[in-house]
Amino acid sequence: MRWKHEKADRRKKRQKREAILESAKVVFSKKGLIDATMQDIIEECGISRGGIYLYFQSVDAIFLEVLQQRSQRRFNEVRAMIKANASFETILTKYFEDHKYRLLHSISDSMLRATYEYYYTHKSVETSSLQQTQLTETKRTIQEIFQVGVAQGVIADRNLEAIAENYMLVIEGLGILALTGHIQEEQIDHQIQVMRTLLPYQ
Repeated sequence: MRWKHEKADRRKKRQKREAILESAKVVFSKKGLIDATMQDIIEECGISRGGIYLYFQSVDAIFLEVLQQRSQRRFNEVRAMIKANASFETILTKYFEDHKYRLLHSISDSMLRATYEYYYTHKSVETSSLQQTQLTETKRTIQEIFQVGVAQGVIADRNLEAIAENYMLVIEGLGILALTGHIQEEQIDHQIQVMRTLLPYQ
């Protein structure tokens, strides 16, 4: 019976931790990082200050966990499509559609702004490493999509690493423009079309 109690206790702690993170995500999406406070998160999740501090010691600590979860889950649907061996064009289109949605809604959903705020306000080796990890993950996902295209005989295995890096840099650049509100849907569509033309179609 004791092990059942311990298992239930661990499950309850995981659920509470996840509730804090989900509530924090709402706060960061509304306010960004700089304007978010621990009180905002407390009010959003309905857990006492003492209860939250059992899991996280600061807003930054919560944000880092939210960011890592976001990174891990961001391409879940695309990775599932890769695993299922969906058509290359279907996967690539889904990838671009996801980014387009994120770019067009970056003003109302401030998670993107919060991420850049964190990078700009936390100058350290650890932050630089985190940002590089995020960029590397983006590039790796793009390369995985390309490999599907190669395997299906749609594109040639030629200069794909350089093209993946170009995609990554263009997407990041578009993200920064989206934060300032100086980007239109037509511009995003144009850049997506340009990125497509870089691919060595068979």
